[in-house]
Amino acid sequence: AGLDIHAATASEMFNVPLDQMDSETRRRAKAINFGIVYGISAFGLAAQLGIDQGEAGAYIKTYFERFPGIRAYMDATKTEVRENGAVSTVFGRRIHIPAIHSKSGAERQFGERAAINAPIQGAAADIIRRAMMRMPAALEAAGLSEVKMLLQVHDELVFECPSELAEAAIVEIKRVMEGAALPAVALTVPLVVDARAAGNWDEAH
Repeated sequence: AGLDIHAATASEMFNVPLDQMDSETRRRAKAINFGIVYGISAFGLAAQLGIDQGEAGAYIKTYFERFPGIRAYMDATKTEVRENGAVSTVFGRRIHIPAIHSKSGAERQFGERAAINAPIQGAAADIIRRAMMRMPAALEAAGLSEVKMLLQVHDELVFECPSELAEAAIVEIKRVMEGAALPAVALTVPLVVDARAAGNWDEAH
């Protein structure tokens, strides 16, 4: 698998080497990573991490200092949605945010948070859909017609197949999923897919 984004954030934020990362420091970085995208306040982060508000505010300030591109993305996205009432994924799919034009300040703030999140989750949705659309034909072409795609769970696909085909199926499924953005979009960060075979979904995790 690729680099653990929460551990990498923790390393940058708290000056802890990756090979010395403890679970609590990573947990704090994870809360900051997700909280920032959803516009969390120092008050909200303090409550979530069980720390005082001043410390939480310092975490948020440090985060934007270490990752200025995230602040730039958030500001640019807010400007875009205010001007156009919509944002787009990297594939060009438009996502309309009606709340941005609400008379309610709280609803407009919700619209800003939704706009920041939509291109990210929207692109992930686009990618998994592209993989799902290509998968049946790819499996058929690879001589794996007995491998059946059962369902999607967020960014995960669940398949069923005879046990003797599992290893070959994993190779083909990973190939299709990791290349799903192409040729429309060449991602600068490669997609890395983890795949496991087991007797049931629970055991596969």
